[in-house]
Amino acid sequence: MLRRGLAMLLALLGALVLCGCSGGGELSMRGVSEPGILRCGVVAADHELASRAGAGVLKAGGNAVDAAVATSLALSVVRPDSCGIGGGGFMIVRLVDGGDGREFITAIDYRETAPAGVGPDYYTNGTRSSTRGGTAVAVPGTVAGLVYAHQRYGKLPLASVVQPAIDLAERGFAADAHYAAMSADLIKKFEKNPGWKHRFAFVWQRMLRGGQVRVGDVIVAPEQAAVLRLIARQGRAGFYEGDVARQIVHAVRKDGGDLSLDDLRRYQPRELEPVRATVFGRTFVGMPPPSSGGVTMLEALRIMEAAGYDAGRLCDDAASAHIMVEALKHAFADRARWFGDPGFVDVPVEGLLSDRNVRARAGSIDLAQTQAPQSYGSAEPMSDDHGTSHFSVVDAAGNAVACTETINLEFGSLLSIDAYGFVLNNEMDDFLTVRGEPNAFGLVQGERNLPAPGKRPLSSMSPTLVFDEQGLLLVVGGSGGPRIITGTMQVILNALAGASAQEALARPRVHHQWMPDRLELEPGALGDARGDLEAMGHELGERSEIGNVQIILRRGQGWEAASDPRKGGKPAGF
Repeated sequence: MLRRGLAMLLALLGALVLCGCSGGGELSMRGVSEPGILRCGVVAADHELASRAGAGVLKAGGNAVDAAVATSLALSVVRPDSCGIGGGGFMIVRLVDGGDGREFITAIDYRETAPAGVGPDYYTNGTRSSTRGGTAVAVPGTVAGLVYAHQRYGKLPLASVVQPAIDLAERGFAADAHYAAMSADLIKKFEKNPGWKHRFAFVWQRMLRGGQVRVGDVIVAPEQAAVLRLIARQGRAGFYEGDVARQIVHAVRKDGGDLSLDDLRRYQPRELEPVRATVFGRTFVGMPPPSSGGVTMLEALRIMEAAGYDAGRLCDDAASAHIMVEALKHAFADRARWFGDPGFVDVPVEGLLSDRNVRARAGSIDLAQTQAPQSYGSAEPMSDDHGTSHFSVVDAAGNAVACTETINLEFGSLLSIDAYGFVLNNEMDDFLTVRGEPNAFGLVQGERNLPAPGKRPLSSMSPTLVFDEQGLLLVVGGSGGPRIITGTMQVILNALAGASAQEALARPRVHHQWMPDRLELEPGALGDARGDLEAMGHELGERSEIGNVQIILRRGQGWEAASDPRKGGKPAGF
C-alpha cells in the first residue's frame, strides 16, 4: 500500500473532484475532438457507446467497478471482434475510503483456462488448430470475473449495471471505421478459406454481413440480449450453467474441441496482489502473472532508468530510442524465458525487478550498437527476495479501474454460440502450442507456458495505475497483442514528459519484442533518428499501428481522458 499520508492527499483530491457532482440530467460528452477537464467521473473505452454506458452508470450513482462492468458488457456488444463474454481479462481496482483516507488496490485475474482434456502435447500432431475452431477455445472467464468484481466491490444492483448492454444488443450499432477495416481484412481470409463461410456462418453472415461491411452499416446480434438478461438475473450461473453452458459445450465439441460442462462449472477468477515498482519517481501498479504486461513493462522501465534514460522529455533522438529498445529486448527475452501461470510454475517476479538484475541488464547495454539476440535477458535462474480491448474508469470519489479484456485474434476462434449471439475466444494460441514455433503474434514462448488442464495462458495485457506524490496520476492500458506492452509504456512516458492525454496517444510509437529481431515503427516515428538507429545495427520495419491505448490523466482537480484515435473510441464523463 502507498504511504498513509499519500492516501490522505488522495482522499482530499477525491473530495475536491466530488464538489459540484450530482446525478440525473443529460450526460456531458468530452472526447478526442473536444478535450476538457472532467471533474466527476469518466470512462475511456475504445468505442464511444461503451464509454457512454459506463459513464451513465456513474451518473446513476454507481462506482468505478459498476461502470467497469457496464463498459465491459457494452464492449461485448459493440466490439465483438476484440473482446466479449466469450473471452477473459484482467482488472486492476483501486478503491478509496473517503472516511479516513485509506485505499485498497487489488488485481482480478479472469483469464481463460485450458480445458481438462488439453495437455502439453495436444497440438503437436498438427491436426488441431490453436487459432480457429473448437480446439482453439479456452474456458471463458469474463462473466465470472465481472460478476465477482461486482459482488465484491460494486454498489448498484447487477441488473442495473447490465441493462445498458442489453439495450445496445437489442438495437444494434453502426459499424465505425475500425470495424469496417477489421472486417475487410477478415473477409479476405474467409475468401481464401471458403469452407469457413459455412463452418463459421454466424460471423460471416451477421458480423461480416456476407462480405459487405461499410461504415454506418448496422450490426445486430439481439440474441446476446438474452444471455445478458440471464446474467442480470442469475449472475454467473446464467452463463456457466443451464442452456448457455450446454450451447457452449455443444458448439465446441461439434467442431472438434474438448470443452466440458465440468470445465465451465469449475472456472473461478483469482484475486491477486498487484505488482508494484517505483520508476522515475512514480509508483506503478500493474497486473502480476499470468499477465506478462506488468512485469515486462516495469522491468523495461527500470532498465531504462538505470541506463540513464531521461523521462523528463519526449523521446525523439536516436540515443534515447536505442536505450528504450535495448531495455525492451531484455524484458521480452525474460518474458519468453521465465513466464507462465504461477499456479503451475514459479515466476521470479521479484528477481526480474530487483536492483541487481536491473543494474546488470542496464550495464550490458552497448550505447553504440545493438547486439545479437542471445545477448538479452537474464540467463541464470533468480530467487525471489504476464484482438483485445482496454478501458479506464475514474469515479467522483477517486476510485479507479484499469481493465483489459480479449478474445485474442479478430472474432477469436470464429466459433459462435448462435442462440445467444456471441463468439468464443481462441486463447489457446497464447500457450506454447508447438515447441520451437512462435504464436500468431510472432512471440517466442518457453516451455513454462505449455498448456495443461486448468492452466492460464501467458498474456501481454497491461492494465496500469500510476501514482505521483499527489496521488493517482494515470489510469491506462491498451490492446494489440505484445504491442500492448510497448504502446502502453510509451503513452505513459509521453504523459510523464508533460504531454496532454490526447498528445500522449497521438505521438507515433515503436515496438520491439526481442524476437523477431526487428524494430517496428509507426509512420513518422523518430523521424531523422532512423538513420542513426540503422547505423547502430537495428533492422527497421514499418507498422501502421502499435497498440491502441485508452488513458485517463489527472489535471488539476479533474481528469483528462482520451481514447486512441487508432481505434476510433471516445471517452464519456461529466
